[in-house]
Amino acid sequence: MKVLLNGESIQLAEEIVTVADLLTHYEIQEKVVVVEINGEILTRVEHQSTRLADKDRIEIVHFVGGG
Repeated sequence: MKVLLNGESIQLAEEIVTVADLLTHYEIQEKVVVVEINGEILTRVEHQSTRLADKDRIEIVHFVGGG
């Protein structure tokens, strides 16, 4: 499926079905992240159950420590 991820059009692999799969694929599943799908912010619990669909607009923001 093709989605818009952080403003970039990408083709996702077949095995990426949920938001949790997407975070695992990009190796950010353990980080503190905010995920927005089509303008709606998800809770961390929703990552496992939220299925991705063709043409979804996905924004992922993760925090970087530092001073």
